[in-house]
Amino acid sequence: MLQAIRLFFEFISFFVKLLFLTFVFSPLKWLLPKSKKDVAGEVVLITGGGMGMGRLMAIQFAKLNASIVIWDVNKNAMDSVVAEIKSSGKNTQIFSYVVDVSKRQEVFDAAEKVRQEVGDVTILINNAGLVNGTNLLNTPDERIQLLMDVNTTSHLWTLKAFLPFMLTNNHGHIVTVASSAGFFGVNGLIDYCSSKFAAVGLNESLTMELHSKNKTGVKTTVVCPYLVKTGMFEGAASRFDWLIPPLTPEYASRRIVDSVLTDAQLLLMPRILFAFVVLKAIMPTSAYFLIADFFGVTHFMDKFVGRTGKTA
Repeated sequence: MLQAIRLFFEFISFFVKLLFLTFVFSPLKWLLPKSKKDVAGEVVLITGGGMGMGRLMAIQFAKLNASIVIWDVNKNAMDSVVAEIKSSGKNTQIFSYVVDVSKRQEVFDAAEKVRQEVGDVTILINNAGLVNGTNLLNTPDERIQLLMDVNTTSHLWTLKAFLPFMLTNNHGHIVTVASSAGFFGVNGLIDYCSSKFAAVGLNESLTMELHSKNKTGVKTTVVCPYLVKTGMFEGAASRFDWLIPPLTPEYASRRIVDSVLTDAQLLLMPRILFAFVVLKAIMPTSAYFLIADFFGVTHFMDKFVGRTGKTA
């Protein structure tokens, strides 16, 4: 009897907290101005940091007086970023390492070099990515494997390399750059969507694990943008791009950095994607297909050109 009474009051307490967090705390948090944390002196490591959003994030974090570490397979691109940051006049440390994140041992070896030469990473941005943009049955097996290794599996290796220090100190931030393709399947992007769905799931599981360990000082952010004009998806388009235009890299990278500074857990760009996520969860598949056809998502990749084989 006493156990039933305790359970009843526990349920009441749980339900009141649930209502408060959902209908009071969350709306207030969204409406009120967000304070931004200071990242001066933090060590920020960005994979795929030689071009696209990775380059822009490196420049923005450098302006905030963080120490920057960029990993990429393109040494010339990284050298350009290093020179750009050093010429800006900011007294910021910038380091670059040629690393193929699809190779587990390269990740671990480079991580050890970073620890010895720079220090422990406190902000990890898993940004490197590939797209094939071809029908699954026409895509060579090695291209599929490489895409999965870069877009998803590499996150596991960087986490194993850098998460222990963050856990020990209960301090850090992990950013998973995924995609809206981590919520919505797209024709012609079976392998890419698979990797991004996996990245979204990886972030959610990581966040739950940190919660279970009460590591409140280690933050996570998953980034799910619509099309970003980095050239990676050149040629891909929907019917209403004039209404929901592709994002500029400058805007997307600025929003990502702001999400880190405000400890946002989920960044969907543009915000209308939140509505589509909710609609997808409650509508039948036939209605989902109808929306995809109407908005041109079904043939999104028909004119894809891209720059296949490069990280971004």
